[in-house]
Amino acid sequence: MILYPAIDLKDGQAVRLLRGEMEAATVFNDDPAAQAAAFVASGAEWIHLVDLNGAFAGTPVNAAPVEAILKAIDVPAQLGGGIRDMATIERWLDKGLARVILGTTAVENPTLVREAARAFPGQVAVGLDARNGLVATKGWAEETTLKVTDLARTFEDAGIAAIIYTDIDRDGAMGGPNIQATEALARAVSIPVIASGGVSSLDDLARLKATGVIAGAISGRALYDGAVDLAQALALMRG
Repeated sequence: MILYPAIDLKDGQAVRLLRGEMEAATVFNDDPAAQAAAFVASGAEWIHLVDLNGAFAGTPVNAAPVEAILKAIDVPAQLGGGIRDMATIERWLDKGLARVILGTTAVENPTLVREAARAFPGQVAVGLDARNGLVATKGWAEETTLKVTDLARTFEDAGIAAIIYTDIDRDGAMGGPNIQATEALARAVSIPVIASGGVSSLDDLARLKATGVIAGAISGRALYDGAVDLAQALALMRG
């Protein structure tokens, strides 16, 4: 199971939101590249990036800090937020991203997801963000009537690398991840599922790992607040 330290970018800074609310942002580092380098120095094997402004704008906004991060680290990074056309996908992969995450696009233009997954094998993931099991899009600002599991199943044959599943009401709240829903999704599809939202302790990570079916976990606020020690967490994941 892979642990992905998260760097969420808003106005060029590394922040964490509370339940996806942009006005409830806490700035943790003015230098996202330095933050990424610190995660790698502690042993991180992947970095998870989100362009929060881009998710709302529908186009990349925090390109400069993302590029600075890519230059500062020697491990793979994945990015979501504002990636909604093939040109943007190609541009980010050309700049050195290991994987792009398509969220809103997965709902509004699933054909593009399939085309991208075929064009770039292993480099396209789908981000499914949900409230009460229903998918939300556009930086979580718009809710749909689509069930997460139903949408995930439509990509079974698309060749995507992973599904990042976020329970919005758990995100940044330090209340623990929605293990039951994440495990149910992981058992419903053959695509690797990465848990996101609410990881607040080593015990949370241990319980996610104990399911035996969850491929990874993303952690942000818990690492910044010191509730989770990254080196200990990485040792747990590898053990």
